[in-house]
Amino acid sequence: MRSVYMDHSATTPVKPEVVEAMLPYFTEIYGNASSVHAFGREARKGVMSARNTIAEYIGASVDELFFTAGGTESDNWAIRGVAHANKQKGNHIITTTIEHHAVLHVCEMLEKEGFEVTYLKTDADGLISLKDLEAAIQPSTILISIMAVNNEIGTIQPIEEIGQIAKKHGVLFHTDAVQALGKIELDVNKQNIDLMSFSAHKLYGPKGIGALYVRKGTRIKNLMDGGAQEKKRRPGTENVPGIIGFGKAVELAAEGFEENNARLIRLRDKMIAGIEATIPYIRLNGHRTKRHPGNVNFCFEFIEGESLLLSLDLVGIAASSGSACTSGSLDPSHVLMAIGLTHEIAHGSLRLSLGEFTTDEDVDYVIEQLKPIVERLRSYSPLYEKATGGTR
Repeated sequence: MRSVYMDHSATTPVKPEVVEAMLPYFTEIYGNASSVHAFGREARKGVMSARNTIAEYIGASVDELFFTAGGTESDNWAIRGVAHANKQKGNHIITTTIEHHAVLHVCEMLEKEGFEVTYLKTDADGLISLKDLEAAIQPSTILISIMAVNNEIGTIQPIEEIGQIAKKHGVLFHTDAVQALGKIELDVNKQNIDLMSFSAHKLYGPKGIGALYVRKGTRIKNLMDGGAQEKKRRPGTENVPGIIGFGKAVELAAEGFEENNARLIRLRDKMIAGIEATIPYIRLNGHRTKRHPGNVNFCFEFIEGESLLLSLDLVGIAASSGSACTSGSLDPSHVLMAIGLTHEIAHGSLRLSLGEFTTDEDVDYVIEQLKPIVERLRSYSPLYEKATGGTR
């Protein structure tokens, strides 16, 4: 049986080159990067090299990049840190209804502390209205937090325009770029971004390592208290192998950016066209063109997404029904509900996320297997029988 991995938005395999770069930092260059002896200096040299690679890739200075344990930590630090450091200036935050829970749950907690949060709605494709964003800004607004690329439906927000609006009104702008790094152009100065969150494992790097970009001069509370690492802002012994792997993953992404994305877009559009041509009663979620190059997200009427996932798994296809962080939930996706879908339709969602190792044969196999699986699952549905007049 063929094995096809279509869940790259949940996590990616670590590239062999990344593993190779990391290995010496486990067994040979194993010093604490804060130590003054030769072992520590060698480790610190590797950390600085990786920091420089990542900072350069996003147009930042090396002293504006802080390593964290991943995207969730970076989102929490950015939003909570800015809110608490600027509460004398104001207590209003603007975000959207389709953010990752790492953003939404932090905002909900801040509301309990007395902060005011505006949750912008999107259109049916998941795009915000720039007019609505500007209208939501108040004298007390201290932060706008809007993700660059949605993790479920793949829609790409107009980040540069959002940054321009934030700068015009003197409001800090944070973007969750976990799904964006290596997939869309990111330039913190061109796009007027003040804070940006990343995670290495979405980019063929290791799990457990991420980063937060913080523009110089931005008022933000430290993540926690402890040692002097990361300029005392994010203390704790550095995950040196992870940092090395993150830097290598970004280096590889930069080298193959245009070629890899062009290939992914071709495969993505091939899959979308193949599914739409062979299966009726479906809906493509997310913007058709302003979309993550590897994201395919459909809702299939008259069936449950979990049944679809299990059936695909039985034929060797790994996929998801939404965010990997909420895979244990029985509730429909908050993103799909926010773009206007009903509970019934949202429950039948499927996210297929392609990666650099995905082949044409993989795409063909998914299209081939999906049609009979959907037909079989729908054959058990009285709603489908009613909608089709008893035809199969």
